[in-house]
Amino acid sequence: MTDTHPGFLGTLTDISGGRFIARLHDHNDTFDAYRDIGAESISVGQVGSYVIAKSKQEQVLCQVIRAWEESREHNTERLLHLLPLGEVTDDGRFFRGVGRYPPLQTPVYVAEGTQLETMFDAVRRYGLHIGRLSQRAELRVYVEPNLLFNRHVAVLGQSGSGKSWAVSSLLQRTVKLMPKAHIVLLDLHGEYGWRDEKGIFHSAFPVDMVRHVDARSLEIPYWLLTYSELVDLLIDRTDPNASLQVSFMREVLHTLRKKGNEYLGIDRLSVDSPVFFSLKDMYVHFKQANEQQFDFGKSKGPLFGAFDEFLVRFQAMFNDSRYDFLFRPRRRLKSLDLEGLLRDFIGLGEPKRQITVIDLSAVPHDVRPTVSSQIGRLAFEFNYWNPQRREFPILLVCEEAHQYIPREADVQHQGSRRAMERIAKEGRKYGVGLCVVSQRPTELSETVLSQCSNFLCLRTTNPEDQQYIRRLMPEGEQDLADVLTTLRRGEALAVGEAIPLPTRVRLYPPDPAPESSDTPVAESWRTGPDDLNVSRIVEHWWRQQR
Repeated sequence: MTDTHPGFLGTLTDISGGRFIARLHDHNDTFDAYRDIGAESISVGQVGSYVIAKSKQEQVLCQVIRAWEESREHNTERLLHLLPLGEVTDDGRFFRGVGRYPPLQTPVYVAEGTQLETMFDAVRRYGLHIGRLSQRAELRVYVEPNLLFNRHVAVLGQSGSGKSWAVSSLLQRTVKLMPKAHIVLLDLHGEYGWRDEKGIFHSAFPVDMVRHVDARSLEIPYWLLTYSELVDLLIDRTDPNASLQVSFMREVLHTLRKKGNEYLGIDRLSVDSPVFFSLKDMYVHFKQANEQQFDFGKSKGPLFGAFDEFLVRFQAMFNDSRYDFLFRPRRRLKSLDLEGLLRDFIGLGEPKRQITVIDLSAVPHDVRPTVSSQIGRLAFEFNYWNPQRREFPILLVCEEAHQYIPREADVQHQGSRRAMERIAKEGRKYGVGLCVVSQRPTELSETVLSQCSNFLCLRTTNPEDQQYIRRLMPEGEQDLADVLTTLRRGEALAVGEAIPLPTRVRLYPPDPAPESSDTPVAESWRTGPDDLNVSRIVEHWWRQQR
């Protein structure tokens, strides 16, 4: 007997652990590609749409992966490849994974809007919705903020797919809903805060929720660097005397930190304690050891000439004006200045703001890994030592993360990679969440991505990146990655612990939007300027000021 329910599609003809095949039912020997179910008009077999396989004892929610026809001797069969997502209880609640599989010939029905809404009920109470279901624009897509930000989130997609757009939209909605949020965003290209041709400053966030800080004026001074970070920055590991320099630096650094902070009355200052020491005194110690002689020059000291390369490298960096914000601090000149730095960094300075955007666009490329490492370490250490860490969770957003958290463990990025991987592995225990944003997931640290439990995947056409994203997804949901090439700008595949069910979502447009739009080539080449102030460009280049 034919099922007369208007949402009835057909029956299961093939069942395996990771896929179902359903044969569509033809009504009166005709196939109607559209159905009217209540007020909804449903496209039958729409890729990405949801259906429910419903037997007497089991209900399994599935997503349509593929639809095709097969010609038989006297008729044509229409088939659907279904991806089983999880089980649905009698009261409409959804649980990931399938424990009991439905039998063959189980009827398959369209998942109606009210049924899908019920599946979001578990997280609806938090009120954070990030967009609307692509196939059903009337349905909001809700996420669970605790799982989204505690368990880390990755926003992945090729250039121009809308990553900055997605990040702005997500953070704007988060802060409006949770006004006591604490978010630090690393902005590598000045997309979230910029000046127009008239010098007027614009922001990707309402002015009452954001504070923009130039990474140079934030002044994360050299004395906050740990011993290993100073080694990475100042010592060339390929130097034959590198091991001597590393050992000597440890001794000198510990001595200088203790000597310069006796007034603090701290008994246990270590080589990594975030207290002031004189960079000039460090240089003097190395220089004296390098030139040490005895008996009026007849015999040389044990370290004579061992630090020649170090001293040259040190002088070159110290005299390079691009490094002034690091080596020549103007405000952070004593250990007690650390409190002011942390307040500015975390949004507790004046004015207090929920989002702190740290602009790294003017920082030299070779120093960005060091600065990023410092920011990551500050975020972790702040809450590690914070007794109220549970009431003061922090989210660190890393734009263009592959640039300073690379997959390959090269020396230059060792510090930043280590700092971010520590947050990825341990941050959840101390209330520090991570949001990594990247257009090249294959170049991003595997450790960081493997610790992300949530993914917002935007349009990706590179086959390598597609395959990599597929492997990152939870087992059983990897076939969903097939849609990555068809996503529109601002549309994402949302997968993970914070999303009740894997969803193709049309993200809300951010208001205001970041400055991440493409250069208007056609318009500029028609009506652009006839000449430029090249001397001004040269001046900027000389002074290393954008």
